[in-house]
Amino acid sequence: MVVQPLHCVDNGELGSVVETEKKSPKGKVEQVVSSQRRTSARIQATKQRAEKEELVRKRVELLDENEGGSKKRTSVYSRRRVNVENVSEVVEEMNESEVFVSSEVDKPESEVVKSAGEVVKANFGGQNGVVGGEGGGGGATEKSVFARVKETLRLFNKHYLHFVQEEEKRCQKEEDNKKSSKSSKSKKRNAIEADAKKKAKRPDLKAISKMIESNAVMYPEKRIGNLPGINVGHRFYSRAEMVAVGFHSHWLNGIDYMGMSYSKEYGNYTLPLAVAIVLSGMYEDDLDNADDVVYTGQGGHDLTGNKRQIRDQVMERGNLALKNCVEQRVPVRVIRGHESASSYSGKLYTYDGLYKVVQYWAEKGISGFTVFKYRLRRLEGQPTLTTNQVQFVYGRVPQSISEIRGLVCEDISGGEEYVPIPATNLVDDPPVPPTGFTYSKAIQVAKNIKIPTNASGCNCDGACVDPQTCACAKLNGCDFPYVHRDGGRLIEAKDIVFECGPNCGCGPHCVNRTSQRGLKYRFEVFRTPKKGWAVRSWDFIPSGAPVCEYVGVLMKTEDLDSVSENNYIFDIDCLQTMRGIGGRERRLGDVSVPTISNTDRPEDQKSESVPEFCIDAGSSGNMARFINHSCEPNLFVQCVLSSHHDLKLARVMLFAADNIPPLQELTYDYGYALDSVTGPDGKIKQMACYCGAADCRKRLF
Repeated sequence: MVVQPLHCVDNGELGSVVETEKKSPKGKVEQVVSSQRRTSARIQATKQRAEKEELVRKRVELLDENEGGSKKRTSVYSRRRVNVENVSEVVEEMNESEVFVSSEVDKPESEVVKSAGEVVKANFGGQNGVVGGEGGGGGATEKSVFARVKETLRLFNKHYLHFVQEEEKRCQKEEDNKKSSKSSKSKKRNAIEADAKKKAKRPDLKAISKMIESNAVMYPEKRIGNLPGINVGHRFYSRAEMVAVGFHSHWLNGIDYMGMSYSKEYGNYTLPLAVAIVLSGMYEDDLDNADDVVYTGQGGHDLTGNKRQIRDQVMERGNLALKNCVEQRVPVRVIRGHESASSYSGKLYTYDGLYKVVQYWAEKGISGFTVFKYRLRRLEGQPTLTTNQVQFVYGRVPQSISEIRGLVCEDISGGEEYVPIPATNLVDDPPVPPTGFTYSKAIQVAKNIKIPTNASGCNCDGACVDPQTCACAKLNGCDFPYVHRDGGRLIEAKDIVFECGPNCGCGPHCVNRTSQRGLKYRFEVFRTPKKGWAVRSWDFIPSGAPVCEYVGVLMKTEDLDSVSENNYIFDIDCLQTMRGIGGRERRLGDVSVPTISNTDRPEDQKSESVPEFCIDAGSSGNMARFINHSCEPNLFVQCVLSSHHDLKLARVMLFAADNIPPLQELTYDYGYALDSVTGPDGKIKQMACYCGAADCRKRLF
């Protein structure tokens, strides 16, 4: 190979479309506060508890009444381009799952269990769940169910962050009102506070409502057995995510079941019929021994979160649905929830497979009230459990340098980054560290390039708060592109993001400087068998969080003619993407019209097909030069402007497209079209792709 292909910043969408709403980490209910007269603390606590339980009860009843669903709608996320040596792999299992439905109620139990086991076993050997197309070749005609699940969750996260921003604005307004009302009468002040609390609502629940209203739930109709695209071991970061996909349709209830509205489709069954349960320790009588579970029925427990029973349970709704599963030998999906510091919601929910409900009975619980118990046993032939009673077992993050296996370099940044970036190699013999480059955490500029003068900036003081008055926010469509949550998260991908710069009045902690704060997660560069070096994080990374900037030498593309065997060229094609040139996928989003029109100069039009500038990380660069390609990436590329407003010289940032668990390889789409790269002899060059994604195109270019 003589001439290496270039890598382009083909702006892709932050999270493919899929709205959803998020759940509270522990399924707890918000406290309802009323503006009543002062009373004793004991009486007030009793009233608040009663109001809280009544509110939750009403919400649960509303959820039970809405058994119907709507069809799914998904959307496509854009792709990016960058280095060629690497290609990313998805660490999660990528096996197709199918729906198990017992066809005959009166079959002997042994037959039913056997058929269920056979279906489960068959699911583990599928062709990655490609729907409506062939699995191989240069690209599937239709997305796999795994890609559609990912897109649905991305849409949910986008809606969630939009509502987080709304809530942050509401809280800011409430704070301003409190300050302005300090001198006003106490009666008026109390009325303002009561009104503000009344308008408050959890962003995750709003996002779920948005998903349902827009028919974006992937599986709106309830199903028995596995759902395609969600394998054993799949992790959800909130109850709301499960609702968005349709895996479990209640954000609060532990038992999800088919009501009488399903009698036409499931006429051979006695309804209600349970389809899934969440086992998360909400009841004091639960007993979880992994493959064998004793599950406590629903109802009668203290909704304030102390897990104690306060009244007898009744054989109705979810309890009756599980009883019918025993009698009709229908398996249910079991999801285990557990505390997790790595999750943004404080909990992880892991799908642990299909269980048959083998027995049920009533007994007096620990608190002396009648509870229903259900014994569930895991069906054979499924993958090994990934959770147990006490912890999430997926991969252990090293706690110190001495625990790192295959360590070949303690810090590839040589102390430049605030957090060391170790390199490991368990592939080569003898193991060698990454070489041939100088680590740099900041862009270096070629001598023949002149950086534009600093933009005028905003006049905000301390931090940018009001998007209606902030000059930088106005460039972003009169709103800030980020939310404060988790240290700053981009709500959705945009054509271009305008951040505050050197001439702005705000400080370094301004939310509109989110991408300028350097690396904030613990990363590791590691050797792979087929893709060279790769990158993973030891920390959980929430969707929309900035990961790193692509750093190297900023130079003119025309100066690359003499460059040979350089796999680290990244084209800055922000302008081309905004115009949809060369098949690039345009993004929706408000940007400054004057800024775009300023790009219609003759010198800009002359370089329409080929970006004028690029970043060369071959000899000098940061961690980003090791991030591999994937046909289903978990990162996306975003062009950012801060110190100046020249689109052709935008900063290239990588953001999280998904909620990324610890130790999952970080990847983005390099964005090459097949047969688009030619060598000096004019012949088409090809490079195999080893990303392992369900929708892998099999070739990088």
